[in-house]
Amino acid sequence: MSKSLQDKVIIVTGAGRGIGREIALLCAAEGAKVVVNDPGGAADGAGSNAAPAEEVVEEIKKRGGTAVANFESVAEAIPASKIVKTATDAFGRLDGVVNNAGILRDMIFHKMSVEAFEAVIKVHLMGSFYVSHAAARIFREQESGSFVHFTSTSGLIGNFGQANYAAAKLGIVGLSKSIALDMGRFNVRSNCVSPFAWTRMIGTIPTETEAEKARVEKIKQMGPEKIAPLCGYLISDSAKDVTGQIFGVRMNEIFLFSQNRPIRSVQRSEGWTPQSIAEHGMPALKGSFYKLDRSADIFTWDPV
Repeated sequence: MSKSLQDKVIIVTGAGRGIGREIALLCAAEGAKVVVNDPGGAADGAGSNAAPAEEVVEEIKKRGGTAVANFESVAEAIPASKIVKTATDAFGRLDGVVNNAGILRDMIFHKMSVEAFEAVIKVHLMGSFYVSHAAARIFREQESGSFVHFTSTSGLIGNFGQANYAAAKLGIVGLSKSIALDMGRFNVRSNCVSPFAWTRMIGTIPTETEAEKARVEKIKQMGPEKIAPLCGYLISDSAKDVTGQIFGVRMNEIFLFSQNRPIRSVQRSEGWTPQSIAEHGMPALKGSFYKLDRSADIFTWDPV
């Protein structure tokens, strides 16, 4: 059976553990040469440790694959550009980037510190930009390449205590769409994946009530290895016509998410006043309002 990523060079950020690790292992198994990036910090981004990335590289080599480790942070432009340089120095080219690196600093909004907000934005949103921006010049010159960015239902739908994470993850959707629009002429693709999987980061979800404990037990069934196949596909040439989309993976389900479009309108030939909006405009639109749903309110069935 032919390998879908034979001889492609792929960067996977945050690849030392969890979803990133599984993506790196799958890409290598499919024939790719992989840059395993991970500074090895804690779930909140603190500290560093070379071991996670090195262990994934060793595992890939043990299975007959090819990989190198990189320990730079995605949260600053110059270190992020060195991740891309690692790929070109080691393997002479670059074909795909999976922007998976992330941290969590959850806190209810009025108690969230400025530092906690900025730190999460830096890793998720700015990190996705920094790595993608460094790779974009290579992709433009060779007129090929694929980006896979990670979003979340915390941004797409909503969640408590995650204003920083939700803002970053919805920002990544806009970033991905802009890359798809701007770089389509160079045969460069960009898509988002919203994963449902039990990882170290999800392990920070509170489990104080029985309902919360039951929810976490369901999430634990969803291994990070379930996310990797879609990412491998999106990086491959088989996905040459797939760009600008938002996908979700939940156990054995793959979702295509909707994107923002007008759903209802009201019009007055004489124009609007605050009073006429209150009396006519808003009541006419109110039937189409979205409720303050969270991810768990929308995904109400068990993983399959």
